[in-house]
Amino acid sequence: MKAGEVICRLSARDGRKVVLRTIRWEDLDDLLEMINSLVEEKADIVRAEKVSRTEEIDWLAKALSRLEKEEVFYLVAEVDGKVVANSEIGRGYTSYDRHVGGIGIAIREGFRDIGIGTEMMRTLIKQARAMGLKVLKLSAFENNKRAIHVYERLGFVQTGRIPRKFFKEGKYVDEIIMALLLE
Repeated sequence: MKAGEVICRLSARDGRKVVLRTIRWEDLDDLLEMINSLVEEKADIVRAEKVSRTEEIDWLAKALSRLEKEEVFYLVAEVDGKVVANSEIGRGYTSYDRHVGGIGIAIREGFRDIGIGTEMMRTLIKQARAMGLKVLKLSAFENNKRAIHVYERLGFVQTGRIPRKFFKEGKYVDEIIMALLLE
């Protein structure tokens, strides 16, 4: 897959125009701003510390290489020329689990609950099928009811729970593990 390839265009529920496309080098500043805004917000993501520009440059360089080699599929949502959500599908590494894809998705505050996440997930599922994957897996913070609801609506089922996986803001939070069979 090529960097910056447009996958689809859609309208969010609030009327804003959204472009779903693969990542590109020009996204660097938007991606850095987005991840750091999620950290500041204390969003339900695994990262708790801000990312430096150097770290983001390293990550994006590796991500673009992996995208080109079709090892990982990276999808962003762009609104008004700015990246507002980022996601990926990574394939298993061994011959035993190459048919399994892991999904990660993050959406910037102010762009949730308007259909962007649902459309990104639908696009990721479609891409996973095109990649020949048979199973998709993801995990969520147990208190992220909004995301879990979207995943369930799209056919994911809870397959496990890791009690007290995360310690956030003075409280333990379970990790919910979910899967979708693509066959």
